[in-house]
Amino acid sequence: MSKVMVGLSGGVDSAVAAALLVEQGHEVVGGYMKNWMNDEGIPGDCPWEQDIEDAHAVAKTLGIEFRVIDLVDSYKAKIVEYLVNGYEEGLTPNPDVWCNREMKFGVFLDYALEQGFEAVGTGHYARRRILTNGQAAILRGADPNKDQSYFLSLMTSGQVEHARFPTGEMLKPEVREVARRFNLPVAEKKDSQGICFLGQVKMSDFLAHYLPDKPGDIVDMAGRVMGQHRGLHFYTIGQRKGHGVASPKEGMAYVVVGKKAAENQLVIGWDREDTEGLYLTECIVGTISSINESIPSLKRVEAQPRYRAKAETGKLEVIDANRVKLIFDKPQRALVAGQIMAFYDGGRLLGGGVVEGVA
Repeated sequence: MSKVMVGLSGGVDSAVAAALLVEQGHEVVGGYMKNWMNDEGIPGDCPWEQDIEDAHAVAKTLGIEFRVIDLVDSYKAKIVEYLVNGYEEGLTPNPDVWCNREMKFGVFLDYALEQGFEAVGTGHYARRRILTNGQAAILRGADPNKDQSYFLSLMTSGQVEHARFPTGEMLKPEVREVARRFNLPVAEKKDSQGICFLGQVKMSDFLAHYLPDKPGDIVDMAGRVMGQHRGLHFYTIGQRKGHGVASPKEGMAYVVVGKKAAENQLVIGWDREDTEGLYLTECIVGTISSINESIPSLKRVEAQPRYRAKAETGKLEVIDANRVKLIFDKPQRALVAGQIMAFYDGGRLLGGGVVEGVA
């Protein structure tokens, strides 16, 4: 048995993860990662105080030690700056993936190891397995509707070695049942739906706090002015709602297909496969993180560009040790610079990278 620090978020998944590890006989301590307090007046609910109370109540029910670890400064430096800088540069960042790499299995794991713990446990819906060569691997979660392996795609092999995902072996209804069996006070608590650690703060409100509006024209593919946008950083390729241009007829929808930074123009087109720039087959992926084997050494992979997207097959061409060209077998909708591309071999997560450019 090992000494495990569980990241108790105040939700049911991490609470059940802690309960299962206790039941398995591990020495468990609960740690709440205090990352964001929304003390800058951004509109929206950031219920960190209630989450701490709920996490503490879970620890008390399980009879384990509870700690609050202040990581606010690290979060601002590693996540807030990443988000703001990315949107300012016209990219589409993914804070949830970066949070797992830099915070939960970065700063938080470092703290746990320094304190003498052997592993960090979380409530992620992913499965950890030991391969025949002794390496730790990540598989998709047992619940296909809740699988969160995509969000772990930038983890390093060393981080995976120290990770534990007890709830990944279960379906969501089973997690609720286990929470009830342990009489956990969060058994019926609703799942959070916000940006990583930010609660119910809307991304548009978050960005508006840091980046001023920079209005400009919305134009169609022919260059005709169709409306006004707030600032290019508020929009992403493939976005169907929120751009403010109504569709002229039933069954047809305008979608963001491009940004002209020099002219400060947002380009919209029809949401269909023959719209130029909306469906692409090639992209450059950098900042490669490989879990068990070198991704650039592979010839073919399954690649997933977004959390809810389906992993599709494609081939890889090496650019250098940390960058590849990914060529999908069929065109993919809304490939965007800044996105996280997760690579799979069937149900096993190979790692991931950051989309640097598209073609």
